[in-house]
Amino acid sequence: MSESFKSGFAAIIGRPNVGKSTLLNHILGQKIAIMSDKAQTTRNKIHGIYTTDEEQVIFIDTPGIHKPKHRLGEVMTAMALATLNEVDLILFIIDAEKGYGRGDQFIIDFLEKADSPVFLVVNKIDKVHPDDLLPLIGRYRQLYDFAEIVPVSALLGQNTGTLMKQIRGYLPDGPKYYPDDQVTDHPERFIASELIREKILQLTRDEVPHSIAVIIEQMKHDKERGIVDIQATIIVERPSQKGIIIGKAGSMLKKIGTLARKEIEALIGSKVFLELWVKVDKDWRDKEEELKNFGYISQEE
Repeated sequence: MSESFKSGFAAIIGRPNVGKSTLLNHILGQKIAIMSDKAQTTRNKIHGIYTTDEEQVIFIDTPGIHKPKHRLGEVMTAMALATLNEVDLILFIIDAEKGYGRGDQFIIDFLEKADSPVFLVVNKIDKVHPDDLLPLIGRYRQLYDFAEIVPVSALLGQNTGTLMKQIRGYLPDGPKYYPDDQVTDHPERFIASELIREKILQLTRDEVPHSIAVIIEQMKHDKERGIVDIQATIIVERPSQKGIIIGKAGSMLKKIGTLARKEIEALIGSKVFLELWVKVDKDWRDKEEELKNFGYISQEE
């Protein structure tokens, strides 16, 4: 280990769908944050842990900051903004292909209140011509005094090594908070529920909006059989959504279960028996009690 070990916390923020989870998963070399091409995939703060002999960075992947349309949206945005004063460094991710949007100004206004240095990470540079990058960067540079500006492609891993070197330069000397082989502080149950939710988003496309939650009712390790039994309930807001998720003769639910099971098995290194149910809970995203029950709001609040 080097003489000076660096460690610290870095928040990943940005508008919905700019590639925050893709970047985190690439840096860590495995999936802990679910990915979808729909906005508002990430609903909870995901802690990802990157460790080398010289540093440990605890990344906090936040929900996309946006103007809320329901109580869940308010909770998600408040959660993302609260991280700004809890970290050593902020990575503000933007989408090079989509360019500047009104939501960026909303975020920048909050960055003005933050004490931590802010990186502008220009993502999806593989989608644009290099000549278009400089004017884009120039526009953002006029809006805020960024500590560093780093263009990357999270999907291809382009320039992410440079980003990590730059991050190291801003970390304080500190302890190793987590063991070398730990990549997240979330329990298996949380990751399993997220993987099931990801498959629903991928397979149902625009037919089912983000009005779903996945609750792990039971996760039991049966060491004798060498299998993990998981029972999960998919919560939707309308009966029509329930029909879409179940599919004809249960075909869609079976497909969701098969794909999710394979990824959960890869994650926990054990065979999985996965049972899924679907339940309608009308307008749950606007119900304070349900948001607490489903883990989006602390029970103490």
